[in-house]
Amino acid sequence: MNLTLPQRLYLLSYTVDKGKFEAVDLQGRGQLLRAGALAELTFEGLLAAEDGKVLRRDIGSPPADTFLAEVWRDLPDEKPKNWLQYVHNKATTAEEPVRDQLAAAGLITLPGKRTLSPIASHQVTVNDPQQVLDLQETVRRTVAAGLDPAAAAADELAMAVLPVQCEMTSVLSWKQMREHKQALGALAERFDALVPGLRKATRDSFLVTRGVGGGWGR
Repeated sequence: MNLTLPQRLYLLSYTVDKGKFEAVDLQGRGQLLRAGALAELTFEGLLAAEDGKVLRRDIGSPPADTFLAEVWRDLPDEKPKNWLQYVHNKATTAEEPVRDQLAAAGLITLPGKRTLSPIASHQVTVNDPQQVLDLQETVRRTVAAGLDPAAAAADELAMAVLPVQCEMTSVLSWKQMREHKQALGALAERFDALVPGLRKATRDSFLVTRGVGGGWGR
């Protein structure tokens, strides 16, 4: 199965040695998945990004992936608008469709019983932890290899840059983020050149929701 960028970002937030998604990495994951979808759509030429704003390009058919198509249809097709509302406004509903896709593909197993806890629905079982480890190692290699950011694949660039905006520590610890601050800055600069405005919108959305104790997806 060829995973979309949102699907890979979902799996990246799993902490393999603890066998769960830690609460600290769940707050803001909706923004992360929305940002991943917006980045992938831009890389595929389905969105136009300019001057910190975004416009849908109606060329050909909508994306085959249902979540990408849903995000794509949210975007304006006449006048460019700021990224923030498209990262932020539907962040709390972003997780369920991606989670259901991964469950349907047999990559995760959903909890048997839903409760009122905002955390319980996220405690799924990842059926192949090695797949997560491989994804995480790809990100660490992108950050630590010291390569020219322009040589990094666009999707790997996004997997390295976007989780940092939501302070996700399942891939890079705070210590590793500090150690690789310069490399992460260079990768972020390259990402900004490809998708101008999206990284800032993701960070701003995360900070707003964290500040009010929100950011929990459904």
